[in-house]
Amino acid sequence: LARRFRRGEKGSAAIEFAMVAPMFFALLLGIMQAGIIFFAQETLQNAVFDIGRMIRTGENQCFTTDSNGICQAMTQDDFRNQVCAKVSALMSCTASLNGASLLQFDVKAYPAGFAGATNGSPLVDNDLPPLNTFDPGSACNVVLIRVFYKWPIQAPGLNWFLTNMANHSHLLAAATAFRNEPYGAVAGC
Repeated sequence: LARRFRRGEKGSAAIEFAMVAPMFFALLLGIMQAGIIFFAQETLQNAVFDIGRMIRTGENQCFTTDSNGICQAMTQDDFRNQVCAKVSALMSCTASLNGASLLQFDVKAYPAGFAGATNGSPLVDNDLPPLNTFDPGSACNVVLIRVFYKWPIQAPGLNWFLTNMANHSHLLAAATAFRNEPYGAVAGC
C-alpha cells in the first residue's frame, strides 16, 4: 500500500496548479489593469483633441446662449464638464484624493506664439498639485491644453509595477498645442 501511494500520480496536476496559480492570476490581473490604463489614456487623449478643436475653431466663444440670445463663452466649469462627458465611462470626475480632484487641467494661451509656450512638468514631489488655469485665448493665440488624471491602481501587489506617482496611482496625461484659427473679425494670423 505504501509503495502504491509513493508511485501514484493522481492529483499531481492539481498540486502543481496550486503552486503556480497565484502568480498566474497576479500576472493576469496586472495585464488586465495595464490594458485598462492604456485604454483610459487613449480616451483622455481623444477627449483633449475634441475639446481642443472647439477652442481652436472659436466654438468656445459662443458655447451657450443666455435667455436674451447673447453668446456666452466657455467657462472653466464648462471645460471640465466637456472633458467629463467624454471620459465618464472610465474615469470619475467627482472623485478626489487627499482633497484634490483626480481630474486636473491646465489651459494656457500664449499670444507671443509657439516661442513663448512652455510645457514644464506640473509634478511637485512626485505628486500633482491642484491645477485650475483656464485661459483659451483669442484668435491667433497659441494654446496649450494639458489634462491629467490620477488613476488609482487596483491590482494588489502590483503597485510597484503600475504606479508612477505617490499614493499608489498612475498619472494619465494628455496634451495638445495649436494656434487658434482667425475666427471672428480677425483677417489672418
